[in-house]
Amino acid sequence: MTTGEPTPEFSRPVHPDRIPPEGLVETLSAKPEERAALAERFELEAIDALEAEIHLKLVAGGPMVRLAGRFRADVVQTCVVTLEPLPARVEEDFEMLFGPEADYKPGQEIHLDAEAADPPEPFGPGGVVDVGEIVAEHLSLALDPFPRKADAAVEVPEGIEKDGPDALPNTPFAALQGLKDKLR
Repeated sequence: MTTGEPTPEFSRPVHPDRIPPEGLVETLSAKPEERAALAERFELEAIDALEAEIHLKLVAGGPMVRLAGRFRADVVQTCVVTLEPLPARVEEDFEMLFGPEADYKPGQEIHLDAEAADPPEPFGPGGVVDVGEIVAEHLSLALDPFPRKADAAVEVPEGIEKDGPDALPNTPFAALQGLKDKLR
């Protein structure tokens, strides 16, 4: 049986029926094969550790679920300048609200209020909250998109000034400006 949805590498589904009135605390730790699969997904050299603590609580007895979590990951990225391995620790707190998917009909007008709170995220397939996938998504958002070693220096080719009015004279925009000047 296939649903068309890929199976998350770090899946930890929690059904709202499992959450007691006082709430539920889930402690997660990714296995080596899960960390390797996530590293490949996020184009990292490695994820040496990924741990999270998730607090789940029913809102007003249900059907919505409030999630508050914190994760810590030790990752190895690639320096964008030297292409050398660059270890980093990533930590983040996050909160989300989940609820049943809104029942919209095609063609129905939807009113959005920019000042209002965001609507709850819909539960996943089977009505679950996949806390592992949520941690993975927040990890991907917390990663430095351009990791760079502190001592990494970019070498500017000879003949190109770093600063000043003549810096980078041979850019595509400089060529366009030259064409514009010729047309005048």
